[in-house]
Amino acid sequence: MRRLPAFALLLPALLGLSAFDAHAARLDAMKVVQDDAGTHAVIDLTGAVDYKVFTLSNPDRLVLDLSGTSLGAAYKAPAPNGVVAGVRTGKPAEGDLRVVLDLARAVKPRSRIEHIGSGSRLVLDLRDEGETVAGKPAPARTLQDVIGTGDRKLVIAIDAGHGGKDPGAIGPTRKYEKDITLAIARELAAKIDADPGMRAFLVRDRDVFIPLEQRYMIAREAQADLFISIHADAAHNKAASGASVYVLSLRGASSEAARWLADQENAADLVGGVELDARDKNLAAVLLDLSQNATMRVSDDVATQVLASLKQFGKTHKPQIERANFVVLRSPDVPSMLVETGFISNPGEEAKLSDPGYRKRMVEAIHGGLRAYFSDQAPPGTWYAARQGQFGGSRQHVVSRGETLSLIAARHGVPMSSIRAANKLNGDTVRIGERLTIPVSPTLASAPE
Repeated sequence: MRRLPAFALLLPALLGLSAFDAHAARLDAMKVVQDDAGTHAVIDLTGAVDYKVFTLSNPDRLVLDLSGTSLGAAYKAPAPNGVVAGVRTGKPAEGDLRVVLDLARAVKPRSRIEHIGSGSRLVLDLRDEGETVAGKPAPARTLQDVIGTGDRKLVIAIDAGHGGKDPGAIGPTRKYEKDITLAIARELAAKIDADPGMRAFLVRDRDVFIPLEQRYMIAREAQADLFISIHADAAHNKAASGASVYVLSLRGASSEAARWLADQENAADLVGGVELDARDKNLAAVLLDLSQNATMRVSDDVATQVLASLKQFGKTHKPQIERANFVVLRSPDVPSMLVETGFISNPGEEAKLSDPGYRKRMVEAIHGGLRAYFSDQAPPGTWYAARQGQFGGSRQHVVSRGETLSLIAARHGVPMSSIRAANKLNGDTVRIGERLTIPVSPTLASAPE
């Protein structure tokens, strides 16, 4: 389930290949547990792996293929539990490991990865389609089921650029971009984790290479509300300086939409896992377009706030957010931005980016921009939304492409006349990037969005 933007609340996480660089790993332990939500297979691995999950019938089985993985000496097959009647292992190819779960009946699996120190934990949720564990129809989900209780923390995925065999740009004194970005990512994660309304997720938490296409997929698996890729710029002009904030260009969005629609599994993911045939391509295209447009609007809004905060911290390279066809920004349902923290090719900025004190202040600026955005435009069901405008006051709204004053008023549930008065507008014309004050009464602030 995606939590930003609001439309994407209805889109589930993608099942399929994991988003990790393939390294030799070991499967040390596995357990099968049963609870009210269904049956879960929990697999502990010593490292990150590529994996593939698929099901077979007659008899019903679930097959898990783990690339570059071996079976640990202490491994013991788990006892049958829930829908799992037994567990077997094998080697489909040299260096790979196959785990087969014999099933009592057909299931629709979902997978997720949890990081534990230097290792990882793969969790497979095995549930009957449309049924509870007891075989009774599942109750209809309410809006409260989808958005949570109001105390959910926002998940911020932080991607440290480059890594492993890819050092990125190299500064005049041989400082590597991959090391600078990892240091900033870790410091930003610590700052976010200290915020009561946010939780950080590090896409790359060590010096490892992760392909670009897999980075945003990792964020999707983590159910991120926002994806931030951290980089350090470089230029032939050694005097170039200042931070920059990028969002995805329309060209990049169009190419990614075409790729997703060409993939049957991705298309099905857009409509809640429903199997799509050729007649449903138009439906999938409409849903993807809605999701991407909403995602890009949120990306613009958050990036604008972060850039404004960085301007208060120090010099920025450009006065406005920039747009580029960066692969890591192509997630159709996770708002994304890329922050160039400075020019590592500039001797002065290379020294600054290597200074923990300077990085700390930059991290505070980035976090300040995030906090400013979510304080004004918190997703429903989150810690920030529960405290938004609690005693009246106002919110801020940054006008993005395609928005009109009437649409903005409808979005916030306030009269157009109130917005005109609060911003001293003579008419209904608004400009892209313009920041509007949205008056909020205590009654409106306490009402659900």
